[in-house]
Amino acid sequence: METKNPGPAHDAVDAIADQWAAVRPDLDTVPMAVFGRIYRLANGMRGKVDKAYAPYGMALGEFDVLATLRRSGEPYTLSPRQLTATLMITTGGMTGRLDKLEKAGLLTRSPDPNDRRGLRVTLSERGRELVDRAVEAGLAEQRAALEAALTEEEAAQLTGLLRKLLATTV
Repeated sequence: METKNPGPAHDAVDAIADQWAAVRPDLDTVPMAVFGRIYRLANGMRGKVDKAYAPYGMALGEFDVLATLRRSGEPYTLSPRQLTATLMITTGGMTGRLDKLEKAGLLTRSPDPNDRRGLRVTLSERGRELVDRAVEAGLAEQRAALEAALTEEEAAQLTGLLRKLLATTV
């Protein structure tokens, strides 16, 4: 099956690889071409998804916290440590996000009944409604990007290839 949009025959990543080939013809730049495109794609989509979340008063970082709580299932409660581990950010970064989201009424923090020193973070009803709408907006942006370039079969193949690569590199 043919690609919907084959894209440019030569892109910015190719130009970088060509420059390396000119000064270091001994280098295999295929890894650079693969990961360079992944990085550029991730950065470009981050901006688009951030714009999709903006009408809901959040950026990707805040969305990630609310979405993690939402995905955890009822009662939509996790400890700050669980959130930090899932989102791979520092405790200081998490505290700032939680402060902002709590002030906006999107979550609450309360003492952990099983640990005097611990806290529980719970998604509020308003936070659940907001993240439910925001996830739809973000997915629509991502779907549009995929559909503009790939067939369903190509998207499925790319998913499998990226899964395979991710499993062996991270």
